[in-house]
Amino acid sequence: MAEKTRPPARTAAVIPAAGLGTRLGPGTPKALRPLGGTPILVHAVRAMALARAVDLVVVVAPHDGVAEVRRLLDAHPLPAYDVTEVLVVPGGENRQESVGRGLAALPTDVDVVLVHDAARPLVPLDTVAAVIAAVRAGAAAVVPGMPLADTVKEVEPAAGSGGPETVTGTPERGRLRAVQTPQGFDRAVLDEAHRRIGLEGEGATDDAGMVERLGRPVLIVPGHEEAFKITRPLDLVLAEAVLARRRATDGF
Repeated sequence: MAEKTRPPARTAAVIPAAGLGTRLGPGTPKALRPLGGTPILVHAVRAMALARAVDLVVVVAPHDGVAEVRRLLDAHPLPAYDVTEVLVVPGGENRQESVGRGLAALPTDVDVVLVHDAARPLVPLDTVAAVIAAVRAGAAAVVPGMPLADTVKEVEPAAGSGGPETVTGTPERGRLRAVQTPQGFDRAVLDEAHRRIGLEGEGATDDAGMVERLGRPVLIVPGHEEAFKITRPLDLVLAEAVLARRRATDGF
């Protein structure tokens, strides 16, 4: 009797986009703000979908905004040659819960999962590919990271905001990295992290931190200066400049 051929494993990206992004000011949620005439979220979805190894993108929308996000994505379709499937599911009360809902929407044949910030719309394809390749090579968790340009001080936070703070230490800068997304995971490891660490509440500020708390190693691959997070108005100005340069030189 002929042996059955197992279907190839697949890679999916989960993009939590349920936050309001209040640091950019009042009005439209951050992920829906325009960048070069196209919503930031659409750029982030395209960055994942255009990576050749990504078969599925799951966007986690505000709980009451699923229909709006679906309409937005339909109004800005992927290029005709791209066959990546894009799903939209409702988010939860916090980022961790929203990522968990995105994981729950993945089919069983997905074995590598990327978690990508909707507010990092300009991550280069090479960075996405490097993260996926490292997970496929056997890593449980992989994050892109950049060396720090500034000296970092650890402080005793002041009561309230804006007041003087006391420095309690100066970490060695050469041992520090500013991490970016997409963060890549073996699907079983990330499922376990959400199942176990999720019981403890917020757990960690990123998914790699949750995996660390399981005692599993997390690897860092080189990040990219254009994978920055749009958080404040000045970030949006910089993103517009990067996008304009790409369009002028690469036809992006």
